[in-house]
Amino acid sequence: MIKEILPNLFKIEIPLPNNPLKSLNSYIIKSKGKNLIIDTGMNREECKKVMEQSLKKLDIELEETDLFITHLHADHCGLVNYLSTKNTTIFCSEADGNIINSLNDTKKWQGMSHFISFSSFPPEELKAALTNHPGYKYSPRENIEFSIVKEGSILEIGNYTFYCLETPGHTFGHICLYEPGEKLLISGDHLLIDITPNISAWSDRVNPLEQYLKSLDKIYKLDISIVLPGHRRIFYNYQERISELKLHHQERANEIINILKYQGPQDGYQVAAQMTWDIKYDSWNQFPPQQKWFAVGEAIAHLNYLEGRNLIHKELKDNKLVYQLSSK
Repeated sequence: MIKEILPNLFKIEIPLPNNPLKSLNSYIIKSKGKNLIIDTGMNREECKKVMEQSLKKLDIELEETDLFITHLHADHCGLVNYLSTKNTTIFCSEADGNIINSLNDTKKWQGMSHFISFSSFPPEELKAALTNHPGYKYSPRENIEFSIVKEGSILEIGNYTFYCLETPGHTFGHICLYEPGEKLLISGDHLLIDITPNISAWSDRVNPLEQYLKSLDKIYKLDISIVLPGHRRIFYNYQERISELKLHHQERANEIINILKYQGPQDGYQVAAQMTWDIKYDSWNQFPPQQKWFAVGEAIAHLNYLEGRNLIHKELKDNKLVYQLSSK
């Protein structure tokens, strides 16, 4: 499906089969100079087919087209190698570009797996979660030479002037594009209307939820009339949505506080198993390993956030990281 949002700015829906996200919104800007594709879909045949058909209908030549990647996840960067030519400039943040180029490195996945092993995540489920992880299966297969963008970088495409905004949280190097003339924000996965962006942590040394909340405050101050997100529908009431997202994460944090209050010390897997999830399965035991992986990552992000606010603390007990309420 192709929809023209503004003159020469198009949204195409790239299918994500067997994925709760359903599809990716890829945005294409046509220009008399270089065209621009913003986010690509996964490195799989279903995504390639729809992208190819859409480019043909829009009369887009890849030799005359650059790519912009909002962040590292496979549904946004998977087709970069497939779409790029010798004339293509591929824009991405340094942080996420480096991770994209490491996605085929088994040491990276082993590192995350090692941290999660300090919980009660069953080893056989952990192995299955990593084997079926979309980032492992559908990412680019070759290293990419990125043109690095950062806060304040400017991209002029046709009649549009986009300013790059660093919005870490969903990933360390997430970038949004802001067009002040049109009051337009291309938000990647930083702002979504029908679903909540996943904020995960795979280390106890990072606090992505704190970063995400600060990034929400940063976007709140802008003058925006329309938001073009990476998934689901376009929306307009961005400040209301930001308030909803901040409330959501406060409620999640409060839920974890109550779990630790009434259940006592828990590891990350145990906390995730007791949280409420908007998912079709009736119980935690029915969750596929991959969904448990994402849930545990989100639980740890909230645990790290609460620890950063000195509301909880952790200890290593019996080779497990156990969290409990602070005495204050």
